[in-house]
Amino acid sequence: MSWLSKWLSKWLPNESSNWQWFYRLGSPRWFYLRSGQWLPWLSLAALLVLATGLVWGLAFAPEDAKQGNSFRIIYLHVPVSFLALAGYYIMAIAGAVGLIWKMKLSYMVMKSAAPIGAVLTFLALFTGAVWGKPTWGTYWVWDARITSMLILLFLYLGVLALQYAFHSNEAGNKASAILALVGTVNIPIIYKSVDWWYTLHQPATIKLTSAPSMHPDMFQPLLVMILGFYCFYVVALFLFTRAEILRRERKTAWVKELVLGEPQS
Repeated sequence: MSWLSKWLSKWLPNESSNWQWFYRLGSPRWFYLRSGQWLPWLSLAALLVLATGLVWGLAFAPEDAKQGNSFRIIYLHVPVSFLALAGYYIMAIAGAVGLIWKMKLSYMVMKSAAPIGAVLTFLALFTGAVWGKPTWGTYWVWDARITSMLILLFLYLGVLALQYAFHSNEAGNKASAILALVGTVNIPIIYKSVDWWYTLHQPATIKLTSAPSMHPDMFQPLLVMILGFYCFYVVALFLFTRAEILRRERKTAWVKELVLGEPQS
């Protein structure tokens, strides 16, 4: 099996290989310094794109033939739902990187993604309830899509809770990462629930295999809002991760020197 070990050492990241750039990306100090340079531009992009999408969708998109103006909540509901799902994959991938390659930064990203994802999932459920009242006549039904989204909220909260359930960061990181990875099975269930089971929920508006079911004048501002929320998510993840870096690295020399203004001898 020596040939297999040599092949793995060549192609998988390790500190003594040509993959040193991979480990530099996992440096908390490197991330903190670089993200500080990127944040102003990302924040400006998020603000401009979100403002454009909101004005376009709320003021200029035509009314829906059946739902009237109540459909406009879609410009908030769909983007936060998208990010709730995508953010879970980001959290799980960060946890997997931490488990496999023992990178401190990946665990920090995983922990930072949990509260952001929980808030986005709650907003998805809340806006769905508000939209459901005029559409279905009720705020809540226990259908497959809504129930699986509620499970997603509990998964986010579970990952966050496990971070504080252990005395050591290492144990909390590993437990949270395992739960995050196990929970990924819920994501395709959420996405396909409207196809697999009877549900009041409408079919997916955006599909990779077919044209959108919305009129282009309604669909285009929705795409802009989704892009804007992705920018906003990156900004939020950077901010939360930077705060977590400072908390975990507060005793290191670089934090004291660069952040706290205490020059080190």
